[in-house]
Amino acid sequence: MARHVRPDDIRTRFSHAMSDMYRTEVPQYGTLLKLVADINAQTLYHNTRGEDALTNRGGSEMARIEIERHGAIRLGTPNELHTMRRVFAVMGMSPVGYYDLAPAGMPVHATAFRPVDDEALARNPFRVFTSLLRLELIEDEDLRARAANILERRQIFTDRLMTLLDRFDREGGLNDEDATAFVIEALETFRWHSYATVDAETYHAFHQAHRLIADVVCFRGPHINHLTPRTLDIDATQQAMPEWGITPKATIEGPPRRHCPILLRQTSFKALEEPILFPADEGGESGEKSGTHTARFGEIEQRGAALTRRGRKLYDQLLAASREVTHGLEGEDQQRALREAFQDFPDDEATLRREGLAWFDYQPNEGASVTDVEALPRDRDALVEALITQGVIRARPITYEDFLPVSAAGIFRSNLGDNGPQHYATTDSRADFEAALGVAVEDEFALYEHRSERSLASCLKALGLSRPA
Repeated sequence: MARHVRPDDIRTRFSHAMSDMYRTEVPQYGTLLKLVADINAQTLYHNTRGEDALTNRGGSEMARIEIERHGAIRLGTPNELHTMRRVFAVMGMSPVGYYDLAPAGMPVHATAFRPVDDEALARNPFRVFTSLLRLELIEDEDLRARAANILERRQIFTDRLMTLLDRFDREGGLNDEDATAFVIEALETFRWHSYATVDAETYHAFHQAHRLIADVVCFRGPHINHLTPRTLDIDATQQAMPEWGITPKATIEGPPRRHCPILLRQTSFKALEEPILFPADEGGESGEKSGTHTARFGEIEQRGAALTRRGRKLYDQLLAASREVTHGLEGEDQQRALREAFQDFPDDEATLRREGLAWFDYQPNEGASVTDVEALPRDRDALVEALITQGVIRARPITYEDFLPVSAAGIFRSNLGDNGPQHYATTDSRADFEAALGVAVEDEFALYEHRSERSLASCLKALGLSRPA
């Protein structure tokens, strides 16, 4: 039997192929990559401490940043979501977290498909924020029924891809030839199509209800709507974008600039207005009529430390309180007000660790050893702090691998416009989402906690200090 290709390798092949495709479809994305590479090089040149921190994390953090991307797609039916889970499973990606964007005015809920294993994340942390349209949030009953009918008729996956998915499920992997075919076939699902599948009148009816609904319902598939490189300094990137011929959104989404970055900060350039053709009748391509569609854009992100549940609760509280002082502000005025609102969130690694606000990885320092075991504290937390103080071990913040619903909604609104409801009255729909998915989503907090605990246990064992917590 032919040897199976590792899911990590298939994921890397696919992410490279998607990046090449998107660069061809959206040339400004290529400019974005050059800009981010330039800013990252400048940041490391002027901040040797930052480079040291990156290279000390097992030597992998620098390498992964260069290839790191996240994308986003929007699906229309539970069946599409179920099959998409199978597609990402081939690439070693699992659904992590549940995001309900309805309260922020977006008629979708979502998860993020990404690797969850430490080694897989180090090789390639490719992730795709995957939204599912909530048809029940379309208030007009006739429009809702038309949307359901249109979506049920389409097939966004090729026949060859479905065959390969069945083979993967049956055999537990794909050989090199099938892995190559898988990348080619899966890419077709994410490709841009300039032909709408509905006539202009139908498109505009959905567009009037919400631009996002039109984007999901009116095309052959869920074209990738952005690919996001990771920068080491998003403020510098935001400032440099106009110099590179890119117009950024007015405000960076997420927490303010900090000495110790936390969670996720994002900015983008405005979505492209792209030419499309409408058929005379739904499903046809005769009697074409020209129009435009706005959906695909460029995005940049800066990632910081993953927060514990306690840390995330504090973040959410401060973010909610900040809206009163930041409302109506943009650019540096908004960021200044946001920084002031977040003064109660500690901004040094030691305090974040000691107060249990962020998750950390632990490693023994090279050549360090414990000389007097009996003098060490018995309490594990006190033991860890003593070992850090003595220089025996080091603690590094764990990188946040996930997303923020408020930030995602802010990016969507800046690119889709503000037409449509700003808030949907909804009930919790996580159970429906997971039923469509076919599995429960992973708990991102549990993943970070397990990673931190594993690293600490391994660290103490290496030092000969294993003991019950």
